[in-house]
Amino acid sequence: MDAATPSSPTGSPLFSRIRLAVASDVPHIHKLLHQMAAFENHSHVCSTTESDLSANLFSSPPFQSVTTFILEVSPKPFPEDSPHNSNPNYIPEVRILNSEHPVDDPDGEIFKSEDENVVVAGFALFFPNFPSYTGRPGFFLEAFFVRKCYRRKGFGKMLLSAVAKQAVKMDYCEVFWLVKNWNVNAMRFYEDMGAQTVERKIYALTGDALQLHENAD
Repeated sequence: MDAATPSSPTGSPLFSRIRLAVASDVPHIHKLLHQMAAFENHSHVCSTTESDLSANLFSSPPFQSVTTFILEVSPKPFPEDSPHNSNPNYIPEVRILNSEHPVDDPDGEIFKSEDENVVVAGFALFFPNFPSYTGRPGFFLEAFFVRKCYRRKGFGKMLLSAVAKQAVKMDYCEVFWLVKNWNVNAMRFYEDMGAQTVERKIYALTGDALQLHENAD
C-alpha cells in the first residue's frame, strides 16, 4: 500500500511509514543501535558513534551499499509535503494500525522525527551480499529492531517485508540474517514469515585478533 491509498482509520489509528534514512536520522539510528545492543546483551562491544554512522551510511547510492530503512509512527496522517515522499530512490510505504487504545511510548520525546507527531519506532540496516552458489546478489540484514512499545503490532513484519520487497524488485535471490540462539521469539517470528534456518557456524575476526593480520606474511 502506498502513501496515497491507506485504509480508513478507526478507533485510535496509528499511521506507520517505512522510508529511506537520511543524514538527519543519524542520532535516532545511533540510539536504536545502542538499544538493540542492550537488548542482545552486547552493550560492552557496541562502540559505534554518530560520526561513524554519518561517515559510512550515506557514502553510496541506496541499495548499492549499506542502506537503512526507518520505521516511523504517528497518530495523524504523515504530511503530504514531506520531502521523503519525493525521494527518487524509494517511495515510502504507509499503513494504518487500527487500535482500541493509543500506544504508550515512554521514549517518544527523544525519538521525535520530522514534526511533533512523528516518532521513530524502529529500523532495518542491510547491504548487498553475493551467495556464490546462486550466482546472484542478495541482501544481508545486519540490524533489525523495533522499539519495545511497538512490538507485536505488525510493524516488524512490515519492516522485514519492505526489505524483501526491495530484494524482489532488484531480482535478488535472498535476504539473509543471523539470530541469537536464545532469541526464540525472534525465531518464531521469522519462521512465521516463511524464513528457514541455514546450518552454519559463524566466525569473526575482530579487535586484536583482526589487527594481528596487519603485517602477516
